[in-house]
Amino acid sequence: MALPQLSWDVSFLKNNPVFQSKEYGIPIELKSINYPIRLVRYWFMYHFLRNQSNKVAAMDVCEIGVDVGQMLGFIKGAEVNGGARVNFASWDAVDVIVQKEILLQAGYNQFYEVNLESANFTLSDKEYDVMVLLHVLEHLFEPEVLIKKLIKNLKPGGIMIGGFPSLPKCMAAKREAKIRPTARKYGHVSVFSPERVFKMASDNGLKVELLSGAFFIRKKGFFLENYQWWFKFNIWFGGMFPSWPGETYWVLRKPS
Repeated sequence: MALPQLSWDVSFLKNNPVFQSKEYGIPIELKSINYPIRLVRYWFMYHFLRNQSNKVAAMDVCEIGVDVGQMLGFIKGAEVNGGARVNFASWDAVDVIVQKEILLQAGYNQFYEVNLESANFTLSDKEYDVMVLLHVLEHLFEPEVLIKKLIKNLKPGGIMIGGFPSLPKCMAAKREAKIRPTARKYGHVSVFSPERVFKMASDNGLKVELLSGAFFIRKKGFFLENYQWWFKFNIWFGGMFPSWPGETYWVLRKPS
């Protein structure tokens, strides 16, 4: 089983200036940690984007579920801390509540303030090289419906990238049925497994280019997260055992 993520750069995580920024709400426990596994979500997206950037000179990126712009902030923080540059022409934001002033300052371009589950949800006719869905699909009752709507805005050869909490297939449906009746507004209402990702891709004519779990164990402020080998061990474990309870990250590519 190929695990390209084992060769990806982790050095820029240490002393990354984004970790110290107040505006991104990074928990205080992570600010003194060298390689915080809790932020592996942004690390995966950075490398997915970097790999696509090697294929497309200047990407058009659409991020769905942006909050206060942590993803783009992480990209820029990686670059100033020794990481490779991710080249993009535009980076647009989609969310149910768009904090426009904050996102303009962060570097976002176009904005869509929409309810992702609205029957008349639509973006403009603009097509994107990358669509980012990071920790957003688990908040939707019908996440596959959103994927189907977004396909028309993805360029041929473009990718959807994202991730969410996940469980083995045998546990996912039971967990979903348990959390839905008591979920708060914008809370978690859908539960994913690797098998659900593969079905989501095949139903929409997409190819699963990479799918990986993220960690063996994650504990906020855990002392072992100061060591690069521990971060790499967790990445290896997630790659080998993607169904392990934790988080799953993926790249889905649209045929050229």
